[in-house]
Amino acid sequence: MSNAEASRLQDVPLRHPDQLFIDGKWVSPCGETALNVVSPSTEHVYVRVAEAGEKDMARAISAARKAFDHGPWPKMTHAARAGYLRLIAAELRKRVADTSQMWSSEMGIVHSFAHGTTQMIPGIFDYYAGLADTFPFNEQHVPSAGGEVGWLVREPVGVVGAIIPWNVPIALIAYKIAPALLAGCTIILKSSPEAPTAGYVMGEIAESVGLPPGVLNIVTADRPVSELLVRHADVDKITFTGSTAAGRRIASLCGERIARCTLELGGKSAAVILDDYDLGKAAESISGSARLLSGQVCSSLTRIIVSRHRHDALVDALSSSMSKIRVGDPFDAQTEMGPLAMSRQRDRVEGLIAKGQQEGAELATGGRRPSHLDRGFYIEPTVFGNVRNDSTIAREEIFGPVLSVIPAADEQEAVDLANDSIYGLNASVFTNDDDRAYAVARQLRSGTVGKNSWRTDFGIAFGGFKQSGIGREGGHEGLHPFLEVKTIIL
Repeated sequence: MSNAEASRLQDVPLRHPDQLFIDGKWVSPCGETALNVVSPSTEHVYVRVAEAGEKDMARAISAARKAFDHGPWPKMTHAARAGYLRLIAAELRKRVADTSQMWSSEMGIVHSFAHGTTQMIPGIFDYYAGLADTFPFNEQHVPSAGGEVGWLVREPVGVVGAIIPWNVPIALIAYKIAPALLAGCTIILKSSPEAPTAGYVMGEIAESVGLPPGVLNIVTADRPVSELLVRHADVDKITFTGSTAAGRRIASLCGERIARCTLELGGKSAAVILDDYDLGKAAESISGSARLLSGQVCSSLTRIIVSRHRHDALVDALSSSMSKIRVGDPFDAQTEMGPLAMSRQRDRVEGLIAKGQQEGAELATGGRRPSHLDRGFYIEPTVFGNVRNDSTIAREEIFGPVLSVIPAADEQEAVDLANDSIYGLNASVFTNDDDRAYAVARQLRSGTVGKNSWRTDFGIAFGGFKQSGIGREGGHEGLHPFLEVKTIIL
C-alpha cells in the first residue's frame, strides 16, 4: 500500500473499520480477510473493512435471536422504542457530513446530491417514531363465532435479516431498520462489500444511543455468507433490496422454510409521452433524472415510449439534453453525473450498449467513455432510438445512464408496450391533462406512476408489481412486513 493510499484510509471517519458490530460491541472477525472498497472516481482503495465469515454471521444471528427471545427490546412499549428512534435520528444529523462524504467516495455519487439525500435520512426515524402513538397495533373487535371480546394485535415478526445494496445504502438501511425497530424486531444488517460505510455509521450510532445488546448487529459479507443469513432457521424474515436475479434466489430459499420476505427488486420503467405534451420539456425532465446516481436507480425511467410520428423529434431532444450533462469528479461543484460504481458495472453497461447496436437500435448519443477522463469508471449519458420492445436493451435492467426510445402507433399501444415487461416498479405519464394522466396510470402495471417526471415517494409506499418485488417499503405500508397478526378471543 502506498503512502497516499495509507493517508486516504486514515481520512475515513470511521472508528472501527477493521471490526464487526455484534451483540452491542465491536468485535474482531474470526478470519483475517478484509474487503477493499475502491473509489470509482480514482480507482484507488478508499477504505478497507472487516469481512464477515460463516462464524461471524452465526454469532450475529445468535445475538439477534437471544435479544429477541430473552432481551428487553420486544417487551418494551412502542413509545419506549420510539425514544431510541428519535435518539438515532439526532445522532444521524450529527453525521451528515461524514456519511455523505463516504457515500460519494465509495460510490461516486455527486456530492451535492449525496449531502441533500443524507440530510433527509433522520426524518425517516422520526416518522416511524411518530407511528408509536397512531398505528393500530391493537384493535378491538366483536367476535362473530363465540366469545365476548376479540382483539387483533400486531406483534414483531422476530429476527430480521436486512440485506442492503450498494447504490443508496444509507436510505435503504433507514427504511428497513426504522420500522423493524419500532415493531420490536431484532436485526442483522448485512452491508454490501462495495458500500459498507453507512452500516458502520449505524453501528457507531447504535452504540452511542445504548441500544440493548443484540438488537442491531452489523456485518459486511459477500454472497456465500449472505446466503447463510437467508437459510438460517433462527432468522424469521428477510428484507432485501437488489437485483431480481438475487431476489429469485432469496425467495426460493425463504420458501423452503416458509420464512417471511420482502423483496424490492429491479425495474425497466417506462415513460409514456402522450401527444399533447411538449417534447422539449419531456426530454429535460427525463435526462435530469437519468443522471441521478449515474443511472444506477432501480426505478429510473429508461424505456421512453412515444408516438411514431414524434419519435425522431424526441430522440433529438433527448440527445441534446443528455449530451450536455457534465460528467466528472463527484466532489466538483460543476459535476452533474459521476462514475459508475465499479469496473464490473461499467463492463456490464458497455456490453449492453454494444448489444443494442448489434440488435439494430440506433445510437443517437453517448455510448463511450468520456474522452476527458482517463481514470475512473465513467460512461457517457447514452440515448438509443428506434428500439424494439423485445430487444435486449429494452428488456434487461442496464443500471446505467442509458435511455431507449420506443415508437408506438397510438396511446393504447404505448400502454401495452409499457406493460410488456417482467418488471413493474415505476412509470410516468407525460401529459397536460390530469384526467388522462390518471386514466393511463390506472392501466399501467406498476408500483408507482408519476406525472410529467420521474417520481417516487417512500413516504406513501414504494415497491413493485410482477418481478419488481414483493411487499412495500416506506409509510404505513413499510411497517406491516415487520409485524405478525394475532387474533385473541376472550
